[in-house]
Amino acid sequence: MADKTDTPVADAGEKKPKSVRVVLLALMIAMMLAMLDNMIIGTAMPTIVGELRGLEHLSWVVTAYTLATAASTPLWGKLGDLYGRKGTFLSSIVIFLIGSALSGMAQSMGELIGFRAVQGLGAGGLMVGVMAIIGDLIPPRERGKYQGMMAGVMALAMIGGPLVGGTITDNWGWRWAFYINLPLGVVALIAVTAVLHLPKKRSKARIDYLGAALLTVGITAIVLVTTWGGTEYAWSSARIMELTGIGVAALVGFVFWQTRAAEPVVPLHIFRSLNFTLMSVIGFITGFVMFGATLFLPLYQQSVQGASATNSGLLLLPMLGAMLVTSMVAGRVTTNTGKYKVFPVLGSALMIVGLYLLSTMDTGTSRLTSGIFMAVVGLGMGCLMQITMLVAQNSVEMKDMGVASSSTTLFRTLGSSFGVAIMGALFSNRVTDVMSERAGALGSKVTEQSAQLDAKSLEKLPVLVREAYQHAVSAGTHSAFLLGAVVAVVALVAAVFVKEVPLKGAGPTASDDGKAGGPTAQTPVVEPV
Repeated sequence: MADKTDTPVADAGEKKPKSVRVVLLALMIAMMLAMLDNMIIGTAMPTIVGELRGLEHLSWVVTAYTLATAASTPLWGKLGDLYGRKGTFLSSIVIFLIGSALSGMAQSMGELIGFRAVQGLGAGGLMVGVMAIIGDLIPPRERGKYQGMMAGVMALAMIGGPLVGGTITDNWGWRWAFYINLPLGVVALIAVTAVLHLPKKRSKARIDYLGAALLTVGITAIVLVTTWGGTEYAWSSARIMELTGIGVAALVGFVFWQTRAAEPVVPLHIFRSLNFTLMSVIGFITGFVMFGATLFLPLYQQSVQGASATNSGLLLLPMLGAMLVTSMVAGRVTTNTGKYKVFPVLGSALMIVGLYLLSTMDTGTSRLTSGIFMAVVGLGMGCLMQITMLVAQNSVEMKDMGVASSSTTLFRTLGSSFGVAIMGALFSNRVTDVMSERAGALGSKVTEQSAQLDAKSLEKLPVLVREAYQHAVSAGTHSAFLLGAVVAVVALVAAVFVKEVPLKGAGPTASDDGKAGGPTAQTPVVEPV
């Protein structure tokens, strides 16, 4: 049955909901693997550095993973379109698990960095595979019902990651921060293999190696610029300028080549859809804002409001809880009505308001007030997180589902890189300036090494310097969140131009016209359980 390509979605009949839930559970486990990893590892990093040494290479443990993930994301999407989604997805899980096992066995920082890159290669296929398979499995009109599940996984990863990482490291050792992926990954492998059956593809098309190489070089250069700029190297340094030039040249060459390649890595015709292009822009802005917020909010609450660093993940609960609830509501409304334009518009507006409110926080802002401000941002992001992927997938043909999913994911990833880099640079510069103004030479000396001090370091500072630092962090977050609010205006403008194209529904009548987004001859089959 799995080999047939003419099975209509209606064949699953009454059995479909139960079997879909089983597959979605496996997909959510895989999605959690990718999202949890960096948050768990972040908590374990001090212990890792203490055992393996190599503090000067610390940033590369995260950078190697991020680079490999971003560079491989478009390739996984295209491979799924060419050779079948299931096999490609299972391959990405296997590579991720191999990277996890090797990382846990690393005996030096060099080995750990290399194995983290292997892990990142697999992670690039996890998120894309999840989104593309959901796009194949569930018609757009029904997909909203499952948004809450995806948003819940995201919230759980952000809240639970630091707590799980700290618990594992303290009780089992840092190597188990990697080994914990193995049992979860095996469960996902078994469930996907046993229950999900997609039509087999035997494409004779050749992989666009030149396009893949140009895209990889371009993405790598951009991520390195955003990672190193303002930290490892000055923004005006020769190294950053060289990387910027290489990145721009590679991406221009990539776009030029994609117009001539027989089977392009990213078919440029998908950007002819206005909605797809707008969703890419909104996804980029959402990534910019979300990861910037999750970086600076815990820092503000620890430094200014005296919150415990151990429970830093819980500090984001107002934002993530609001995001979860709104995502569920948006999904249900979209499923019941088929209407979705209101959510990008409303979400962007709420994001602007919430970020502006966060920019008004100072040393006297209470936790309740900051929690309310965070909730407003969360409401906005909840309207955008899954809707952007839903509309993007509804804007392309089924044969391009993989590249549509990977492109949307890539734009969000690049947005997060730019957000962390630009907001981080603005924050650090502002902290340094205010510390110099309020504490003079001593303030400059304190922030000379880093503009971000942990709670223990803060307690050791003289009262005058500590108060100056609290004012400096408030000023830094003000600048960072104000920038986020300005950037979010771009998302609002893009949302206004979104066209309300009907979402395709389930059943053979949903896409009788053969337009993009509905079930086609490639409809997947899910075995009943």
